Amino acid sequence: MDAPDQPLPDVWFTRDLPVLRAIARLVDEPRYGGAPYLGQVVPASGLPRPQVVSAARALVAAGYVEALTNYAGEIVRFTGITAEARRLAGLWPTPQGEWDRLLEQLAARAANAPSEVERARWRAMAEAARAVGPQDGALLMSALIGGYVPRAR
Repeated sequence: MDAPDQPLPDVWFTRDLPVLRAIARLVDEPRYGGAPYLGQVVPASGLPRPQVVSAARALVAAGYVEALTNYAGEIVRFTGITAEARRLAGLWPTPQGEWDRLLEQLAARAANAPSEVERARWRAMAEAARAVGPQDGALLMSALIGGYVPRAR
């Protein structure tokens, strides 16, 4: 048992995130009508039922998932997930992830260009993107993902 003055162990990566990903997959699948039962989430998560129940309660309390409960307040079924939950589960892009994908694409195009002139152009573009850096790159990708492109005045 942990001492009362010590922080609690992190359960996000070991419990909550795997359950969130399982819920997201099942909510996103038409096979379950977008509202899977808790009993369907348990095997999809790969965790024991008590851990799934604890994670589900935490995810509902945090506002990541919506659930139906019975009269006793036990979670029976999941009816939806938030946009942030979709991003955390990997269903929707994140600005950082899309920036990394752009850098990978530029490097691949530089490596596979049919001529030295095209390779040099792609390398220059990749170098310029790397020089922008991950923070500004993520801001750019956030604008692109969100559909915001500044217009010339």
